[in-house]
Amino acid sequence: MEWTFNFFRWLHIIGGFVALLVFWIPIVTKKGGKTHNRIGWVYVYAMATVAVTALYLGIYRIFIEQGNDLERVSFSWFLIFISILSGASAWYGIRVLRFKQRKERHRSIVDLGFPLLLVGSGIAISLYGFQIGFPLLQYFPIVGIVVGTTHLLYWLRSPRLKGHWIIEHLGGMLACCISTITAFTVFGAPRLLNVDSVGFILWIIPSLVMTPLIIGFSTYYARKYNRPRSA
Repeated sequence: MEWTFNFFRWLHIIGGFVALLVFWIPIVTKKGGKTHNRIGWVYVYAMATVAVTALYLGIYRIFIEQGNDLERVSFSWFLIFISILSGASAWYGIRVLRFKQRKERHRSIVDLGFPLLLVGSGIAISLYGFQIGFPLLQYFPIVGIVVGTTHLLYWLRSPRLKGHWIIEHLGGMLACCISTITAFTVFGAPRLLNVDSVGFILWIIPSLVMTPLIIGFSTYYARKYNRPRSA
């Protein structure tokens, strides 16, 4: 089993590195353009790799290796939650484009299942974090709870804004970026800097930076596509 773990770990590292390398390109390039679309798919595939491998690595550490190190187990639960957050956000970002012409509520279990899982796992892992006194698990899942709730509300309501799919697509992909950068801050940066760990403030900086960016993009495109008509 160890060789399988190492294989998934390297896949996780490679996928994470590619995601970090390209995630900013679709943000700054023309939306819907060739570069945006092509690099966007590269990012999606990289994040799919990150999500699947993170899920495996977390499950392996907790249920197969069954170590007694509480900190190691806690970070493994964080890996699992990152897997759910990144997978749910990327899926949402793709699916809103698939149903951009919808006029009614959308109740497909395929699309409601991910945000339900995200909200449920966020609540459970946050409670676990408070039980063991681990700040990263106490507060970071709140991001997933908020993101999952907004996804649910979008699907369960009839669209009210023009260009709603663009707003939601960008929100989903930027939420995925939060998981990418946070995972690097928690796992990659300490190894590159040769330190044991980084503080809680650094863990939440990606969320503090990306959340206003999501709000800013959403506001911009909502105004762009919903300007009041002149008389």
